[in-house]
Amino acid sequence: MKTLRLLLGDQLNQNHSWFKKTDPQHIYVLMEMEQELNYTTHHIQKIIGFFLAMRSFAGMLENKGHQVIYLKLDEKENQQKLTKNLRNLIEEHNIERFEYQLPDEYRLDKQLCEFCKDLSIETSVFDTEHFLTERNELERFFGGKKQLLMEPFYRMMRKKHDVLMDNGEPEGGKWNYDHKNRNKMPKNTQVPPPKTYAKKVNDLVNLLESRGIKSIGSVAQENFIWPTTREEALDLLEYFCKNLLKDFGTYQDALTTKGWSLFHSRLSFALNIKLISTKEVIEAVETYWRNHQEVIPLSSAEGFIRQILGWREYMRGIYWMHMPEYSRENYFANNRALPSWFWNGQTKMKCLSHSIQQSLEHTYAHHIQRLMVTGNFALLAGIHPDEVDQWYLGIYIDAIEWVEITNTRGMSQYADGGIVATKPYVSSANYMHKMSHYCEQCHYNYKAKTGEGSCPFNSLYWNFIDQHRTKLSKNPRMSMIYRVWDKNSAKDQNQILEQAALYLDKIEEL
Repeated sequence: MKTLRLLLGDQLNQNHSWFKKTDPQHIYVLMEMEQELNYTTHHIQKIIGFFLAMRSFAGMLENKGHQVIYLKLDEKENQQKLTKNLRNLIEEHNIERFEYQLPDEYRLDKQLCEFCKDLSIETSVFDTEHFLTERNELERFFGGKKQLLMEPFYRMMRKKHDVLMDNGEPEGGKWNYDHKNRNKMPKNTQVPPPKTYAKKVNDLVNLLESRGIKSIGSVAQENFIWPTTREEALDLLEYFCKNLLKDFGTYQDALTTKGWSLFHSRLSFALNIKLISTKEVIEAVETYWRNHQEVIPLSSAEGFIRQILGWREYMRGIYWMHMPEYSRENYFANNRALPSWFWNGQTKMKCLSHSIQQSLEHTYAHHIQRLMVTGNFALLAGIHPDEVDQWYLGIYIDAIEWVEITNTRGMSQYADGGIVATKPYVSSANYMHKMSHYCEQCHYNYKAKTGEGSCPFNSLYWNFIDQHRTKLSKNPRMSMIYRVWDKNSAKDQNQILEQAALYLDKIEEL
């Protein structure tokens, strides 16, 4: 039966069962479409990364003898819409059956479900064979409980997949070594250079310009750095294990201007487009730790594996459990627009200018930069979650909605009212000073709560605490904060709130 098989841009799993044997009746299709470039404003490196990976994957399939149709962005036949292209191909090639893999994004899942309902030919859907959980596995695991804590889910996954286990018990006697993963990086720390992959992308830059595709950020046209093939992804994984894993756990939360990737793996893009699998990344890190326990701390291996086996799978489960309602959550009713300097990094706050400019240059920032710098400020300033979502979804190369929105609207902005996080992740300048090298290079004084030159994070933090007392004071993890706030005199409180109001009024000038 002549079958058209759709491959989306984040379904580049070379080991999928579809590809175990060739069949001249099976035609694979990949498409570069304006539909996928216009639902938000993407970083130019993100667009190029997807196109390079998709083109390489199509070439790999053809070299293995598979029938492939690849629609480039500027081809006349390209209708720029998923369903329009599919209808044309089904008619042109006399297709008798249409097959696709489960999309990871709700909007595409809905689009394809509705499309298949209208087809007169047979249709079938397959798993992507990438994740270690099914879409609804998290929901089944919690069985209707109100609190969906990641820790019990993570422990279940460790046991189920026998990861970092020793005769049924966790390696080292503990499940979680997070307390060892929060160190500030000493100034004399030597950070290995990031592993990069030099590629010329002038043709793709010209293609996007000729089509009028709007993007953000910049790209080195002679030196595109991200892995876009399976071989490169595996090479980056090996580099991480040999050169970065040792110090990853210790400094994974550190904030510094010493480098832009530090000891992080930067495997998230390759993982999210499925060049490599969850399982092989976890197995590689665990194996390397077991063979090098004299130099690799267990806390580093566990800390990394927790992000992949625990947090990543957990967030995917949250997404499918709560979409599409999740995309409309706004617990604090925040409505302020995102400051314009989020698009250029031109702010006097060093932590924000560095994190944003790094993101614009490399389409990357690590999780604490996203959570406790840009995300922290956005929540304290009352930015509308829709605006925050669109910024994160566009600026980062690894941002696909299923993982972006749960981390942004949930973990970072607490817009879901506590589905993901047990409390809002907000802080004053004290956290920034404790974890970073930013404050000593900053225009603002991290010690000052009020007055000219006082750090905006201080007054905005206490303003947030005061403003949302009704919703947060009964949270057991927030009670101590309210006791600290209430120890201030009315005069001191008013001065802090007035300072916050002044900064919010002049947010574009910060």
